[in-house]
Amino acid sequence: MLTATTPLPMNTETSLILFKPDAVEKNIVGTVLARFQSAGFRIRGIKMMQLDHAILADHYSHIADKPFFPEIVAFMSKTPVIALALEGENAISRVRDLLGPTDSKAAAAGTIRGDFGEDKMVNVCHASDSPEAAAAELKRFFRDGEVFA
Repeated sequence: MLTATTPLPMNTETSLILFKPDAVEKNIVGTVLARFQSAGFRIRGIKMMQLDHAILADHYSHIADKPFFPEIVAFMSKTPVIALALEGENAISRVRDLLGPTDSKAAAAGTIRGDFGEDKMVNVCHASDSPEAAAAELKRFFRDGEVFA
């Protein structure tokens, strides 16, 4: 168990997790969060927020020219989401392993998306896919002072 004085492992990372509208609507946020905590991750920041077009256009800028972009914006803004800064050893890859593949239909039972997701968009959570993405995403969804050490 880590205490306030325990040094963190050298490969400690913080990932952004967004609990998508389907997780909020199905009331499974606590269940999914418990899986992350049981895997040894620590909450460093958490908040509920309503996403607007500006933040979604920034977050999904890599697919803004795709025909399905308006559908993603509509889905991600239909209810508030919960943004989570989650810390742990090799957090980025381990979180993604716990989630399973983006397409919930291809996700194995026992993964979060395999147990609770429906398809490529309705898939419970977004998670950072690299340290660079995590840094940008955490900055996008959390203000200075909202992620704690």
